[in-house]
Amino acid sequence: MDDNTKMAELLFPEITKTPADYEEIYPPRRLPEGAVVTRFSPSPTGFLHFGGLFASFAGMTAARSSGGVFYLRIEDTDKKREVEGGVDMIVDGLRAFDIEFDEGVISQTEEKGAYGPYIQSKRNDIYHAYVKSLVEKGLAYPCFMTEEEIAAIRAEQEEKKLLPGIYGEYAKYRDITPERARELIESGAEYVVRLKSPGSPDRRVKFKDGIKGEIEMPENIMDIVLLKKDGTPTYHFAHAIDDHLMRTTHVIRGDEWISSAPIHLQLFYVLGFKAPKYVHIAPIMKEENGGKRKISKRKDPEAAVSFYEEAGYPAGSVWEYLMTLANSNYEDWRLANPDADIKDFKFSLSKMSKAGALFDFVKLNDVSKNYICRLSAEEVFDLSAAWAKKYNTRLYELFRDNEEYAREILAIERGSAKPRKDIAKWEDVEGYVSYFYDELWDRKRDFADNLSNADMAEILETYKTIYDGTVTAEDWFPQVRDMAVSLGYAKAPKEYKKNPDQYKGHVGDVAGVIRAAVTGRRNTPDLYEIMRVLGSNEVIKRIDEAIDALRTLE
Repeated sequence: MDDNTKMAELLFPEITKTPADYEEIYPPRRLPEGAVVTRFSPSPTGFLHFGGLFASFAGMTAARSSGGVFYLRIEDTDKKREVEGGVDMIVDGLRAFDIEFDEGVISQTEEKGAYGPYIQSKRNDIYHAYVKSLVEKGLAYPCFMTEEEIAAIRAEQEEKKLLPGIYGEYAKYRDITPERARELIESGAEYVVRLKSPGSPDRRVKFKDGIKGEIEMPENIMDIVLLKKDGTPTYHFAHAIDDHLMRTTHVIRGDEWISSAPIHLQLFYVLGFKAPKYVHIAPIMKEENGGKRKISKRKDPEAAVSFYEEAGYPAGSVWEYLMTLANSNYEDWRLANPDADIKDFKFSLSKMSKAGALFDFVKLNDVSKNYICRLSAEEVFDLSAAWAKKYNTRLYELFRDNEEYAREILAIERGSAKPRKDIAKWEDVEGYVSYFYDELWDRKRDFADNLSNADMAEILETYKTIYDGTVTAEDWFPQVRDMAVSLGYAKAPKEYKKNPDQYKGHVGDVAGVIRAAVTGRRNTPDLYEIMRVLGSNEVIKRIDEAIDALRTLE
């Protein structure tokens, strides 16, 4: 038995499976040529960043459009960052925006798929088998350096302005013998297992990034840690093993990981694996003080995916917005295909922004308004009620107490060629419907200031005498127009503009007074439909209230 084999048996006597065994357990997937297999692999911190939603959306879309697989892997090797219930928070946060996985973790205690476990802390034996193999090949070794020794090396390197880290002459235990390792272990000394890097400072590594193109960087020369003192793997090592055994073809991740690419490519090389294609996504940016910065979970509430769920942005509108960030040609496609399913769009990873998309609240709201305005009244009711059940109890109870009434409200001007765009998120619904409910409306009326209180009272008193709740939509406005003319108002705005001195105003002013009396607002959806839904008794009641208020102010 040679020294490398002795060392491997000393460090991992309980490991009996070999890499060859795991290659059989996790065979190559049978998928169409060109199929993308990718993953979203967060730590269970409970915080789901908008950038994570963006990356998972890109990964899911790339996999689905190619007949591939999208899976969720939980990378929990750093237990200090783990939050109780963190997995469910992530799964639920993604599910709220229709991010679904073909495989992987589906709850804190459940997973699906043949390539699991999909939680790294449950895969230690697998990692140990591969580390044992590296030790047997002389490509890894135990390192007994203390934190004090490492700190002293770092200080020396800084003083000499050298690259900081454990490599070359600073890798004190690189050539340790099995006998010396046994002595130290039996004395109680703690150790990590390090890679014996084959890298050289005069060599460079090249790879083609799926977004940024050709990238060239110095080769890794560090003897990086593979296993920590407690036997858990580092992120670098665990992700290489997992991406290989889960047969990942594309690693889609933030571009902050580009600097680690030489380490990861070297790990794939020494392990004898084919490296996946790396696709590094630029961070979502935000304008500030004339410049740009990354959106931050410390500074920006919109950095948290929970922000969008709590505000009530529908999954569909978030998808629309994410796609505008993901592929610059999507907006032109959507204009040409306004009624098409977003899944019909030919998404391309290579067309993602190299520099980083700019987060724009105005655009998000516009996109969401355009999405919601195309939904049916049934869809708006179902989605807004589901949101209200969780986030707005008062609105939910009003909807629940009279569903038919709520659906009628939401159906006003919906389904027309040019639907109104009053709602950007479900949080807006209460304000949108408030004047239909005594519990929500404050009874304040925003009358225009171009007519006197006496004139407005006269309009309302006259309208009361002709108001007919059974009149058709076609006859309603002509009725108002005739009444306006009888009171000295022009029958059309153009006529009033030609001869303003001949009239008190125009029919639009008259209709505006009725609108403000009935709804309290100057701008609303179709007034005829509003009054139809409110009913004759309520309309008359509101007109009487408005007349009393105007007379009081005369």
